[in-house]
Amino acid sequence: MQPSGAWSRDELDAFLTSDDGRVPLRLACRTPDGGLWMLSLWYRWRAGGFDCATSADADIVEYLRHDDGVSFEASVNEPPYYGVRGGGRATLRPDEEKQLLRSLLERYLGGTDSALATRLLSEDREEIHVRIEPSKLYTWDFSDRM
Repeated sequence: MQPSGAWSRDELDAFLTSDDGRVPLRLACRTPDGGLWMLSLWYRWRAGGFDCATSADADIVEYLRHDDGVSFEASVNEPPYYGVRGGGRATLRPDEEKQLLRSLLERYLGGTDSALATRLLSEDREEIHVRIEPSKLYTWDFSDRM
């Protein structure tokens, strides 16, 4: 999929896999009663989509099972602002061996040697792989304005 906006696909891919793109993905969806919900998840950009991990007990799992439509944004938090936003569909599947979670811990924390990693990787915690397949991508870059 080609993004619209400031960047080419190569530039979008470069951002989402770079240190600058190592920000949480802000993910929005609908709750079963029709409300709106937003949360932040760590992600990995691979094969044109976002791979995120969350606990099997997280509310977002129930919400995405009810309605798989999502919108999202990944952008830097300091000026000059730039990033990507869009919409798409989410699919859920078990991350039984926690391979995705381990990959995300490496990306965001630099490894699995921390109290947080130990807690997240505990044997009694079930993990879900959330795959976001974008149907629309829009990039922006305010570097020239700031």
